Amino acid sequence: MRSAPLAAPQHAFDERLAPPPWRWIPSRIGTFCLVELQKLRHDRTELFTRAVQPVLWMLIFGETFNRIHAIPTGHLPYLDFLAPGIIAQSGLFVAIFYGIQIIWERDAGVLTKLLVTPTPRSALIIGKSFAASIRADAQVVVVLVLSAILGVSLSTNPLHILAAFVIVMLGSSFFSCLSMTIAGVVLKRDRLMGIGQMMTMPLFFASNALYPVKIMPGWLKVLSKVNPLSYEVDALRGLLVGSASHLGLDFAVLVGAVVLGVTTASSLVARLAR
Repeated sequence: MRSAPLAAPQHAFDERLAPPPWRWIPSRIGTFCLVELQKLRHDRTELFTRAVQPVLWMLIFGETFNRIHAIPTGHLPYLDFLAPGIIAQSGLFVAIFYGIQIIWERDAGVLTKLLVTPTPRSALIIGKSFAASIRADAQVVVVLVLSAILGVSLSTNPLHILAAFVIVMLGSSFFSCLSMTIAGVVLKRDRLMGIGQMMTMPLFFASNALYPVKIMPGWLKVLSKVNPLSYEVDALRGLLVGSASHLGLDFAVLVGAVVLGVTTASSLVARLAR
């Protein structure tokens, strides 16, 4: 006599009862971001040490070139022209080495535990990139305060200042994703450190952070056009010092760069756990 098939237990998981991804993925992203910010809260020295470089650029390079008028910047004093570029540079230098942290987490066994959870890898990448952008925004505050002390004519419109913080967050998010993408390729901290050091200054000098695009040689203009840092600087100049800019295009390019960066880094992060 055939026995009747066993009934499914009442406590069995029913996928239809699971909440939709749009309800729980933001909370996972927020969790990853809070974890990263907790690390910063326990070691505030990083904020001070990273503030040294932009201060030196403003005080030494900026003040000197402001006096000698060597770079034509139109109606803007050179310090006013430079300040948004140094803000963008500060975010770049914070974010471009962020992949080292994810390699460290791999070595400590943390990353493997995160990847076996049902959370999408993109949530992990977005959380870490958002945390990197928060660190970059801390540098923005330093440069804005110093710029005000040096007499830079910054916008006092709260919406413009808030939008500037958003632009820096987008730029830093992209460069942190770029760093995590490279980490997924090279897999070693020392290799990533070398590549990061090799990339930072070319990205900085091949942008409009220090000089206008119109005085660049032709080949450098081409590099500037494909460099996301140029669009970040252009947007910051339009918001903070009122120079001519293309805010719609700048914002669209930065958002597209972040989407591309998150997608690429998410596809490669699993290589670190092998």
